[in-house]
Amino acid sequence: MKQVVQNYKSGELAVLDVPVPGCKPGGVLVRSAFSLISTGTELMKVSEAGMSMLGKARSRPDQVAKVMQSVATNGVPATYRKVMGKLDSYTPLGYSLCGVVEQVGDGVDDVKAGDLVACAGNEHALHAELNWVPKNLYTPVPDGLAPRHAAFGTVGSIAMQGVRQGEPQLGEVALVIGLGLIGQLVVQLLGASGVRVVGVDPDPTRCALAERLGAAACGDPASAAVEAAVAELTDGHGVDQVYLAAGGGSNQPVELAARLCRDRGRVVDIGKCRLDLPWNAYYEKELDVRFSRSYGPGRYDPEYELEGRDYPIGYVRWTERRNLACFLDLVARGRVDVEPLVSHVADFDDAVETYRSLKDGDLKAVAVLFRYPGQPARTAEGEVRAPAVTVPAVHRGRGAAAPVRAAASPVRLAFAGAGNYATSMLLPHLAGREGVELSTVVTTTALSAANAQRKFGFAEATTDLDAVLGDTSIDAVFVVTRHSSHADLTRRALLAGKTVFVEKPLALTEDELAGVLAAVEESGNDRLQVGFNRRFAPLLTEARERFGARTGPASLRYLVNAGRLQQGSWYLQQGTEGSRFAGEGGHFVDTASWLLDADPVSVYAVATSGNDDLQVVLRYPDGSTATISYVTTGAPGFPKETLDLVADGKVLRLDDFVRASVYSRKRWVSSRLPKARDKGQNAELAAFVKAVRTGGPMPVPLESLVATTAATIAVRSSLASGAPVTLERAR
Repeated sequence: MKQVVQNYKSGELAVLDVPVPGCKPGGVLVRSAFSLISTGTELMKVSEAGMSMLGKARSRPDQVAKVMQSVATNGVPATYRKVMGKLDSYTPLGYSLCGVVEQVGDGVDDVKAGDLVACAGNEHALHAELNWVPKNLYTPVPDGLAPRHAAFGTVGSIAMQGVRQGEPQLGEVALVIGLGLIGQLVVQLLGASGVRVVGVDPDPTRCALAERLGAAACGDPASAAVEAAVAELTDGHGVDQVYLAAGGGSNQPVELAARLCRDRGRVVDIGKCRLDLPWNAYYEKELDVRFSRSYGPGRYDPEYELEGRDYPIGYVRWTERRNLACFLDLVARGRVDVEPLVSHVADFDDAVETYRSLKDGDLKAVAVLFRYPGQPARTAEGEVRAPAVTVPAVHRGRGAAAPVRAAASPVRLAFAGAGNYATSMLLPHLAGREGVELSTVVTTTALSAANAQRKFGFAEATTDLDAVLGDTSIDAVFVVTRHSSHADLTRRALLAGKTVFVEKPLALTEDELAGVLAAVEESGNDRLQVGFNRRFAPLLTEARERFGARTGPASLRYLVNAGRLQQGSWYLQQGTEGSRFAGEGGHFVDTASWLLDADPVSVYAVATSGNDDLQVVLRYPDGSTATISYVTTGAPGFPKETLDLVADGKVLRLDDFVRASVYSRKRWVSSRLPKARDKGQNAELAAFVKAVRTGGPMPVPLESLVATTAATIAVRSSLASGAPVTLERAR
């Protein structure tokens, strides 16, 4: 993965390839969607790194004191080696981001893979593609909040902790000195608390922004207008609180705070500014000087941050994590608006140039976001362009159209995997079928292979997949293992020259899909079928024929009442096996595309909290749309799958593969099936066996299988970005 780093000795900035962090217990592995550059703290670090050694020493007298203590204890040579070794190392940057949970560590039960979270911490929410984040430093993102806005969570928590330290009350007046990123957020938080605000900053554009976001008046620190506004709002008494959100070496903010604060007022230091307190001014008014420590209680406590030991709410109401959640809630409800603060959104790959532009002053910004791969991009005109997933082109390379087999011999099949689906939905349709021989079953445990051999009559049972792939007498291999292994096993079987039937999904990621197609190109073997069986269901096939051709765009609605999984189901292992929709959503995408006779060109997905219930909208080249509602919270007694197709004054209705109807000039209603629902597995397997036996075309074109898989993968990208995903066809 890639990560932004800096060498503090040389000042070098770089985007390095580094190992992916492990997912340790007590935390989650998060794939970044957006991370926020702190234009205050981070730029200060970047600027310090570019200084001479003397300049570094002057800027960090606290570190110089530590060095001198080390010299007294360890001597000059040892201290020199230690200091130089530390300086001449890469250090990370970043501490505020939003991303998608990739993997969940042991002991975490409040989020799962696929959830959107906001993360904090200068060791855990770094400018990197993947971060491991402990439990108390992330919080789920509220429904409807855009990932780019949730990336403000950490800096919002810093501003919120500062406001809490000031203890504002309704009707009070506050002065905010410094209207950078933190200052702008403090202005809004105070406004949400019923406090009137006067802002101070030498930059007129920042003053104007603060006024637009709710400040009563803003101005230059040397301007008489600031003092006049304070006098008018407070009847000449002075402000109740002052928030120091400025940086730099000037003592002017501290002196201004004393001059404009009322008797016994409160001064809260949030930023890192010079604090030479003028004794007389602070003594005569008996000013209460307070410090705000980062995100809130828990900061710098390893038991809280790393070990996940929360503070009881009755003793500590607002911790780091509670501040983070509270700020996101305010943004989600529109009480705080962070969008006007976004001055620039840069691609993560352009991180080094972005930092340089900020440091040199070429880019003047309040807030800058890094957008990671898969997130919405901006065009030159500033309009948002949807993220894209590439639908790989199928290149068949050189090779025979079909593996050579003896014409009169039975079709010899091998099964990799003999789990519940294989033994209940596939093998019963193949065992005893004329012209089919169940040759070998391969499983990871010897007993499950032996059980399948005994029940379905396989000639052999083994745990050695390589031996099966090397057996030239086997015509086709069924891949019916767990989802995470499908792409790799399919690739290996294609390279071995086998015809392959892989149960959905074909692949969980774009890289996995590309790997399968690389095997097709390398071997010239394109003999592949994915278990999208619903297009073979007799009832739906007849309904499609009766619906007939169409001339105009169609609207399709597909409700999947999936229901909840039993505790312990391996489908819940989303960190390794992908989301539930990634595993079975291809069924419904394929069915929609088959009914509409086209492949989708874009995907847009939204989810309820936890990503269990999804709404997936597919758009097709002729303007047709298909909406797949995949829900887990419905009544168990309601039908699992219902489908409506509307076009040209006609309606096709499917009721859970039990009854179908078509409404047009003449109404057709099928008879109700008296037995179990036929979802097409038997017809699908018959078509597959025929293709293997005759060497004819596969039942579904490979291009269609690839398009459906890419669309299913794109659902995850759309959920992460909050935007439609364009399906771009590669050439």
